Amino acid sequence: MDINRVIFSHDNKADVLRGVSGHIAEGAVTTIIGPNGSGKSTLLGVMSGHLAPREGEVQLRGQAVHRYKPKELAKLLAVVHQSNEAPADLTVEQLVGYGRLPHRSLFAASRDEDEEAVAWALSCTELEAKRGHTLGRLSGGERQRVWLALALAQRTPLLLLDEPTTYLDVYYQLELLELIRRLNAEHGLTIAMVLHDMNQALRYSDSIIAMKDGCVVRSGAPGEVVTEETMREVYGVRVKVGADAEAGPYMVPLGIAKR
Repeated sequence: MDINRVIFSHDNKADVLRGVSGHIAEGAVTTIIGPNGSGKSTLLGVMSGHLAPREGEVQLRGQAVHRYKPKELAKLLAVVHQSNEAPADLTVEQLVGYGRLPHRSLFAASRDEDEEAVAWALSCTELEAKRGHTLGRLSGGERQRVWLALALAQRTPLLLLDEPTTYLDVYYQLELLELIRRLNAEHGLTIAMVLHDMNQALRYSDSIIAMKDGCVVRSGAPGEVVTEETMREVYGVRVKVGADAEAGPYMVPLGIAKR
């Protein structure tokens, strides 16, 4: 996926994205970071086709995302939003089954391949034992895995995740990120996600895009982006960046940078 000079504004107001360009490498995990209001989620919305840029375009397989028909695009990319709503009495299996809608004709019954895709998605997210449970009976971490399973059931090569760890405690955050990494490693899924936690971005990403004020400040390998200089420029904070034999690369905030 290629992002080419994208400019976006809401209702012709001030630009939220100001000439953003970048690349989401196939078969890799790319994380978008930046302070609140930097345009991270808006960029993900343009990448998914939910938002139309005023200028520029996002290309997927050589074609602008906004030129795909909805069903065609839904076979190429799936999105897990930051906040998701569904009736509490819906079962896990029923909700995950909605991921097969792009592959069905109107009023068509479920096929073997649909059932196989749902079973695969439930297996990947370790939800087989919960398939008959209603959403109201699940923990926050389990519900987030259900939404991920719904996206997986679409059987797309690309997943877009908007702050998937929001509202989760640290255990479920790590559980979900380990699952995301495993989906990438074992099934070759290309994943682009928005995260706030720098240490999680360092640990679970192949590349990072750092944004501020609707622009890309720096992109590249985690160690090239999460540096003392870039964190000062993007977040206005002083940090220490290091590496540990067991924990790997890490970042420690030291305080607010002097202006």
